[in-house]
Amino acid sequence: MAENSFSLNSSFIQSIEKILEADQILTDPADVWSYGYDNSRRHAVPDMVVQPATHEQVHKIVLLCNEYKIPLTARGRGTGTTGATVPLQGGVVLSTEKLNRIIKIDPANRYIVVEPGVTNQQVQDIAKEHGFFWPPDPTSSAYCSIGGNLAYNSAGPRTIKYGTPRENTFGLRAVTGLAEEIRTGVYTSKGVVGYDITRLLIGSEGTLAIITEATLKLTPLAESKRTMQLIYADIESAAKAVSAIMAQPTIPCALEFIDGKAIDMIRDYSDITFPANAGAMLMVEVDGPESQLDFSAEDIKKASQSNSLLEFKIATTKEEVDALWATRKALSPALRNISPKKINEDVVVPVSNIPTLIHGLEKLSDQYDIPIVNFGHAGNGNIHVNLLFNPDDETQNKNAHLCLDAVFDLVLELDGTLSGEHGVGIEKRDFVDREIEPVTLALMKRIKKEFDPNGILNPGKMFPLD
Repeated sequence: MAENSFSLNSSFIQSIEKILEADQILTDPADVWSYGYDNSRRHAVPDMVVQPATHEQVHKIVLLCNEYKIPLTARGRGTGTTGATVPLQGGVVLSTEKLNRIIKIDPANRYIVVEPGVTNQQVQDIAKEHGFFWPPDPTSSAYCSIGGNLAYNSAGPRTIKYGTPRENTFGLRAVTGLAEEIRTGVYTSKGVVGYDITRLLIGSEGTLAIITEATLKLTPLAESKRTMQLIYADIESAAKAVSAIMAQPTIPCALEFIDGKAIDMIRDYSDITFPANAGAMLMVEVDGPESQLDFSAEDIKKASQSNSLLEFKIATTKEEVDALWATRKALSPALRNISPKKINEDVVVPVSNIPTLIHGLEKLSDQYDIPIVNFGHAGNGNIHVNLLFNPDDETQNKNAHLCLDAVFDLVLELDGTLSGEHGVGIEKRDFVDREIEPVTLALMKRIKKEFDPNGILNPGKMFPLD
């Protein structure tokens, strides 16, 4: 699906060969093919894949790509769902897989310094040895890279209490699109000198600079957790419970939601049972000192009370916790069984607007004859909207994309945003100007131009095509 074709001249290739070892360069079509896709199922073949192992090598590669005006797309593990790492114009894919060192961990000052190819799980494992964790925990945490987490500002369930990568990253080292080497941020929890370039780069999807090093803020591990499962007869009651839970002093470390259609699907594709008239489910976790958790769980229970509350379960043992979370985890396999090529969007609305969003989605589902299943991080209104269809069916494919267009309009009418953590990439770039006003969008383009005047970094992403 390349939007433009590109070919590398021999002089450029020879220059790259002077920078990298032979095993750091891939040009055979069979070798570069797999670097042209991500979890969006979109694909474009790069002309070359480079695997630098040092910041200095990254710098030299960017210099060369500027000199020869070669498109350059940074790539982590390819777990993103919006096509942000698909090299639309071919050129060079810079894989961060060999930038995989844990440079330093400083427990006394609660930070860890890593290269972008280190996985989220590796950070969690080494931090745990010192009694800490890094709060961002995307679904793909066992495999996804820190560089990808930062590029997308990917967060996961713990965002509700601990924040996103933007709140949990002290500073970065990077190479801009102009091949300028920069360091951003601080090593402390406070710092207001200059503009916050760190937060600007996080979430920019490799369009401004290539991150080569990150200083991540660590958080002490909680002593213990309590996990609760709440079943409601209707979505309105579940949403009111979410608002009530978030309005009281005990902040959950996770507050997950699935709607009635998701419950029906789990019933059909697993042996998990629900009350007959279940219309929505919440999964709530609180963490902290063991001595306080019973009180915290009681606070959640009081806040969640409703005539429509059908069932309230609390787990204390690991086995009980696993049993409760098994309900939520059963959803993804069920969705894959029904619609392996579904559209999964991660929209966000204010928590009080969740019922209006869900009912609006139900109407769109009927209007376009496209089943829609919803689940997500209810505590911050981040709902994953799943459109189930067969893209090989011409009518379904057309209806699904018309439906998606209407979904985005609905979200914006409810004061929402088109993406909470999946990013923009290709999938949402043509909708960005619906959310961002022209003056602001023009400013963003000027910022892009300042960082990357030749437009080599991840071209064709983030902004609607002119």
